[in-house]
Amino acid sequence: MANQQDLYQYLLRLGDNALILGQRLGEWCGHGPVLEQDIALTNIALDLIGQTRSWYQYAAEVEGKGRNEDEIAHFRDAIDFYNVLLVEQPNEDWAYTITRQFLFDAFNYYLHLELCDSKDAQVAAIANKSIKEITYHLKYSSEWMIRLGDGTEESHGKMQQAVDDLYMYAGEMTEPDELDQRMAATGVGADLQAIRPKYFEKVNEIMDRATLTLPENQYFQQGGKKGRHTEYLGFILADLQFMQRTYPGLEW
Repeated sequence: MANQQDLYQYLLRLGDNALILGQRLGEWCGHGPVLEQDIALTNIALDLIGQTRSWYQYAAEVEGKGRNEDEIAHFRDAIDFYNVLLVEQPNEDWAYTITRQFLFDAFNYYLHLELCDSKDAQVAAIANKSIKEITYHLKYSSEWMIRLGDGTEESHGKMQQAVDDLYMYAGEMTEPDELDQRMAATGVGADLQAIRPKYFEKVNEIMDRATLTLPENQYFQQGGKKGRHTEYLGFILADLQFMQRTYPGLEW
């Protein structure tokens, strides 16, 4: 089995991905292009925040310092967050939001499929609880990719621009580092090298159906899993953490 520090760090990565993307999607609440999609994105954001709570609650238990999930979320600085760079990218417009969502959903789906069989019973339980939501997330974002990519000239152009700008963040998710390798070796974490071909097969399938072209330059940005982030994360955390940082222990 994994040692406690590795497990704690791994759980933070899983929770941080869900939290930061959920926070990003929450920015659409009341601002969606139509009411139905406004509600849909808000519901997906709530799903992600629910998954965050599960990962953080287990992380707090593993850490053993008496913290709860709210304290883990509100009292860490940007350098202590380990989410991938993709999820912190700004919404920009509907095309950017959907492209970011699809690139993450495809990875998250295969990740959780593997975690459903984790040798850690709690990790497996959280993954099995989350996979139904994540399956819907992937279906939703895939359908929008196809609808807009293979839509009007304007929608195709906007989607292509979003793909061109965001694809550089796709590779980090399936590139294992030392922690990923150790966790996979214990059977607790997912094998990212096994996920990688499945992920890019799904991405290529949807891009083809959406008549979108992946950039020729396949260089991928990295750093998020090591705590090195873009400038955007600090602004997200400023909104997320303001009340608890200003009034520690605040209760409604």
